[in-house]
Amino acid sequence: MAEGGGGPRRKALALLEAARSRYESLQISDDVFGESGPDSSGNPFYSTSADSRSSSAASSDDEDEQTGPASASAATQRPPPPPASEAQLQDDEDSEGWSPALRDPPTPRCEESGGPTRKMPPNASAMDFFQLFVPDNVLKNMVVQTNMYAKKYQERFGSDGAWVEVSLSELKAFLGYMISTSIYHCESVLSIWSSGFYSNTSIALVMSQARFEKILKYFHVVAFRSSQTTHGLYKVQPFLDSLQNGFDSAFRPSQTQVLHEPLIDEDPVFIATCTERELRKRKKRKFSLWVRQCSSTGFIIQIYVHLKEGGAPDGLDALKNKPQLHSLVAKSLCRNAAGKNYVIFTGPSITSLTLFEEFEKQEIYCCGLLSSRKSDCTGLPLSMLTNPATPQSRGQYRIKMKGNMSLICWYNKGHFRFLTNAYSPIQQGVIIKRKSGEIPCPLAVEAFAAHLSYICRYDDKYSKYFISHKPNKTWQQVFWFAISIAINNAYILYKMSDAYHVKRYSRVQFGERLVKELLGLEDTSPSH
Repeated sequence: MAEGGGGPRRKALALLEAARSRYESLQISDDVFGESGPDSSGNPFYSTSADSRSSSAASSDDEDEQTGPASASAATQRPPPPPASEAQLQDDEDSEGWSPALRDPPTPRCEESGGPTRKMPPNASAMDFFQLFVPDNVLKNMVVQTNMYAKKYQERFGSDGAWVEVSLSELKAFLGYMISTSIYHCESVLSIWSSGFYSNTSIALVMSQARFEKILKYFHVVAFRSSQTTHGLYKVQPFLDSLQNGFDSAFRPSQTQVLHEPLIDEDPVFIATCTERELRKRKKRKFSLWVRQCSSTGFIIQIYVHLKEGGAPDGLDALKNKPQLHSLVAKSLCRNAAGKNYVIFTGPSITSLTLFEEFEKQEIYCCGLLSSRKSDCTGLPLSMLTNPATPQSRGQYRIKMKGNMSLICWYNKGHFRFLTNAYSPIQQGVIIKRKSGEIPCPLAVEAFAAHLSYICRYDDKYSKYFISHKPNKTWQQVFWFAISIAINNAYILYKMSDAYHVKRYSRVQFGERLVKELLGLEDTSPSH
């Protein structure tokens, strides 16, 4: 019996090893946070079937596509095309340069090796990694701005006898209390001083609740608007610029990267416990947060904040056409990526032929999922955007090329379309599913599925460590999100350093150490 069951088990392990080796070749880290437990031994690939999370948006789009070519053209705001024969469509597409004849374009080469740009000592503390992005000079400026704002506020609204100017050590403690909410997931930062479930006497003694609330009342990154400032993020933009400089100087990304909106929804514990009335009372966010993320480590390379209303420095707020807006967001996120042969993975809202061709001129290569409902389909062959009349079996696909650009229509319990100039249409890949085994596909499909799976897994962990404090002011919301991203990036650098081999802290332990160091409860000197 043991021998009979050993064959399938050995075959399953061999499939898993094959998947892992391909996973590594696609430049994706299998373990971002080092605390996956039993799950880390599972198949790293997401299925791209229509019932999977990774393709839920695409599968719903395919339902729309069943209505025929008119819905596809409506999505790109073009009038419905007149009925045309298959031969006419073929002639039109040939004249536009699309051909079923496949070539093997050169693979983009990336000479740079990704990773940290500086070697941190083995005894480096959590604070050392955090201050790569939020150094003392930035914190000192916050001290100055907070005190300036408090003074001006009291001149206008009356003296506050309980206020004493904040110091650098107090501001660090203030940040420490806020960051602690990302670890213990308390519904309010003030719970630290309560006698309830989320109270924390070990850190509550550093500062009184009254003093914390005073600092919270007056806390500012930029106290006053300058005469040249017009956009709505002026109170936090200098900090975002400083943070970006820190990201750029501390880390070099790998060749493969992803553009997406990270998961920054409400804390799931809060959602599960609050009433429907409380949920309705919470205001919708007035901004969206986009990132460019290194897919071999999870390090967030660049942040872009788009205000949904009000003035933005680049005028994107005036755009109502989502594909056009998302295209400009993508250009902003990739403005420092030109000439490096990076491979960028994009979702349906960003993917478009016009954008990918523009990026290719800058030596930026792309692989994106297409949707007739969400994508700008201008310039794409209509025959590839409509589903064939004959039933298809899983793993079947059609490809057309224009220059180095490939448009792939692949079937797996639904039609999925991909646009890429980063992967050869001739190279084969495979999607591995535990139950149904291997499903053949072009390499671009496998690469996209793997990267999307990685981002979903990263988000599942990453969203757990956002600061739970939810202020009403938009600039403060952006600030705490940015701080949360900085801490996650700091932990990723810590995991890639010699310090991780000395003491292997999990993400929670790293956060706890950082909170204690900010509160002055841990000695962070080099001799420690």
